[in-house]
Amino acid sequence: MVHLDRAYSAVLFDMDGTLLDSSAVVERVMTDWAVQNGIDPKALLAVCQGRRTIDTIRDFAPADMDCEAEAARLEAAEVSDVRGIIAVPGAADLLDRLPPDRWAIVTSAGRDLATRRLTAAGLPIPEVFVTAEDIQKGKPDPSGYLLAVKRLSVPPRACLVFEDAPAGIEAGLRAGCDVVAIDFARPEVAAHDCPRVSDFREITFSLS
Repeated sequence: MVHLDRAYSAVLFDMDGTLLDSSAVVERVMTDWAVQNGIDPKALLAVCQGRRTIDTIRDFAPADMDCEAEAARLEAAEVSDVRGIIAVPGAADLLDRLPPDRWAIVTSAGRDLATRRLTAAGLPIPEVFVTAEDIQKGKPDPSGYLLAVKRLSVPPRACLVFEDAPAGIEAGLRAGCDVVAIDFARPEVAAHDCPRVSDFREITFSLS
């Protein structure tokens, strides 16, 4: 059990791998795309989590590929596939306890995909919901988290971020927030210099 001594004004959550586990869907869709395009699936899966689909495709796409069209096609495939999506233990209880104006989700997924996955996992849609459409640069760039704290009207230093992927952890730290790593979905990923727990049942903190 990890207890954080300081109180926070707001809590920011990544979605995939943090509030919910969608790894089965991501692995199915991205592996199929990699095989179809002669790309090593293991190399692709090693870096795609926590990033916008378009950013991953740009890193791996052949020179003549229409990356925007491929990203749209892959996101449509993921929207239609919710098999195996589950909430991370303790996530629903924690969100139920937080006032609606004191928490946000910052995800690399598009809004349609994020809404579909949260609904499939039985989790609420937040009032402050930063998705891929809202930002120009994906994680590890901190702009998503900075936009969320602006919408919540709180300073970054007063916010606690929950993340699972290295890119997201870096984004939260660069935004100036405290970060806790959730490794329920990805226990093999080494966290940055921040507390690390398996799920939300293993941590306590308070709001100011």
